[in-house]
Amino acid sequence: MGEQLTQKSYDNLKAKIESLKKRRAVISKTIGEARDHGDLRENSAYHAAKDEQGLNEMRIKDLEARLESATVVAKIAKGDGDAVALGSTVRIKALDTGREDEYTIVSEDEADVLENKISPQSPVGGALLGKKTGEVIEVDVPRGLVKYKILEIK
Repeated sequence: MGEQLTQKSYDNLKAKIESLKKRRAVISKTIGEARDHGDLRENSAYHAAKDEQGLNEMRIKDLEARLESATVVAKIAKGDGDAVALGSTVRIKALDTGREDEYTIVSEDEADVLENKISPQSPVGGALLGKKTGEVIEVDVPRGLVKYKILEIK
């Protein structure tokens, strides 16, 4: 099974692929114009455009492969006692400081710490996955090992 994505992340990847495919025409035109300048062996504009074309095609193939193997996970309303999963919003409390935070677990493409959206690839997000309300997790963060208590899962 490939990576899990929310519908929003899946749609964003599809839009990125379409944008890259539209870019093909621009790159092709640039290659044609550069070819018209003469000797291709010493034509840096031509070689740069060919490199860009190769990178563009590689990116399209990579993104298409991600989409092919991805599983779209719908946001599910979570109640107390349900395990943390992609799409869950979790309220946690740092046991050393008493500070409370609320995070939504999203795919890596959607993660934005400024919006309190974290991915399972982050230390806190990874530690929360599969846990239930009331459980205590330990997370190794830059300031050291921190214990968090899960207060609520929505």
